[in-house]
Amino acid sequence: MLKQDFPIFAAYPDTVYLDTSATSQKPKAVTDAVAQYYATENANPLRGLYDLSVRATDAYENARAAVRDFIHAHSTKEIIFTRNATESLNLVAYSWGRENLCRGDEILVAISEHHSNLVPWQIVSQKTGAKLRYLECDKTGLYTEESLRNALTPHTKIFAVAQISNVFGDLNPIQKFAEICHQNNTLIVCDGTQSVPHMPVDVQALDVDFLAFSGHKMYAPMGIGVLYGKRELLEEMPPFLSGGEMIEYVQRESATYAELPHKFEAGTVNVGGAVGLHAAINYINRIGFEQIQKLENDLTALAFAQMREIPGVQIIGAENAEQHHGIITFAVDGVHPHDIAAIFDADNVAIRAGHHCAQPLHQFLGVPSTARMSLGLYNDEQDIERFITTLKSVRRRMGYDG
Repeated sequence: MLKQDFPIFAAYPDTVYLDTSATSQKPKAVTDAVAQYYATENANPLRGLYDLSVRATDAYENARAAVRDFIHAHSTKEIIFTRNATESLNLVAYSWGRENLCRGDEILVAISEHHSNLVPWQIVSQKTGAKLRYLECDKTGLYTEESLRNALTPHTKIFAVAQISNVFGDLNPIQKFAEICHQNNTLIVCDGTQSVPHMPVDVQALDVDFLAFSGHKMYAPMGIGVLYGKRELLEEMPPFLSGGEMIEYVQRESATYAELPHKFEAGTVNVGGAVGLHAAINYINRIGFEQIQKLENDLTALAFAQMREIPGVQIIGAENAEQHHGIITFAVDGVHPHDIAAIFDADNVAIRAGHHCAQPLHQFLGVPSTARMSLGLYNDEQDIERFITTLKSVRRRMGYDG
């Protein structure tokens, strides 16, 4: 059982954690790696010439190399460390968007996007005069190649879309979407937060221009994220933040910037977070995506089949479990999602309720909020049994007969 690798479940043995899409728990291998770094290698990296600083620099750059290999990037110069996927996507919007978009251009955003891949483009649209447009899916979350082709115009400069939706759990055909975009001279920025921890991702095969993901959703610490960008695009983009470390030389009136990737990593960097991310990558690689996907897909199918049999439970999205990829968003007739979550919490089952940072999608679907369960590699059949038992009781505990 992989659950035993995670100390939090020993501390809270009665807790069922079904909120991995928001934040994953951390294996001991990760917490030990972070503690070991701070205990034996901590120093300010990159500029120091003494031994501890060199060790910290090596730890940081080794983590970058591990990320490069994990997502199959061409070079470590294409791997930018940030605080999280939100900062990564803001970096693209501000550094590329503000420099390259103007009135008459168009930004296309999938309606199901997390606010992190939507609000920055709203702001860029307001600042540059570029028109913000939305690609709408059907009620199951499906985007077709034809719908994307029809939405693109000669003025569409960038398309923002997640590989896996944090609401629907559906897997978008990103490789084909990138091909369609590039035929139209449109860039594609992909939110990989729900895909990178759960399935193999090859940025070169996908041919995305940018890909963002967070460490805290893939068993690593909070406060570390990644932006992958094609080198030729990153080379032309100005820094997102300025200050120490991102410069090469500073005079009174001007400065020259450091080479990639450090141009985008101003200030003292989060070496401990990078070390934790490296340890999380090693942990995932040790288990292997084949085992991870089988476990999560089997549990998704088990939960999905039983949820469909419960009166009053409405599953949001596709009508088959295979398209949900460890994420099942749902509603219960007559019960507010916050009440649903409170009932689950009373039974020590952690799920999420609300709009899941996807309010435009919920408006499009005609529902103000929903409940969501999401899986990680530490979940098991007993967790699903606990989840289903509570779900069956929700309407009764709210005073309904059935």
